[in-house]
Amino acid sequence: MNTQIRVPQVRVIGADGSQIGIMDTRDALRMAEEGELDLVEVAPDSRPPVCRIMDYGKYKYEQSKRIKESRKKQHVMQLKEVRLKSPKISDHDFEYRADQAREFLKEGNKVKVTIRFWGREMAHMELGTQKLNRMASLLADVGTIEQSPKLEGRSMSIVFMPK
Repeated sequence: MNTQIRVPQVRVIGADGSQIGIMDTRDALRMAEEGELDLVEVAPDSRPPVCRIMDYGKYKYEQSKRIKESRKKQHVMQLKEVRLKSPKISDHDFEYRADQAREFLKEGNKVKVTIRFWGREMAHMELGTQKLNRMASLLADVGTIEQSPKLEGRSMSIVFMPK
């Protein structure tokens, strides 16, 4: 920017966006100062480097506003967890948990459904797999399976991703 440009000649673009042409750096800097603007190097790798006459402070301000605005519109995907107490969960409780998971998926979040095994339930892992597969069939319209049922210690889990 301005006096930090060390090359002898630059291609200059005017404040209105028009091509002025190739000229000495000192002349381009003088033109920018006459308009009370800055000479900013926009393409340093080209030969000769491209410089633009602009209000650098205003440019930086508008750029920061654009970045803030894009962050507002951005949705960060979270991993929500729905726990089923055991594979012997009642039908009403199971459907309530499925509705919770459905809402999370509609909001655009990933959902991890977990079943905890207690005591002798560890001998009947297939019951947990059946419950998780049933959950997958209930949520098939709003989500897809990202990670199939997987056993981790005393709990089995499945991860859904929104469609």
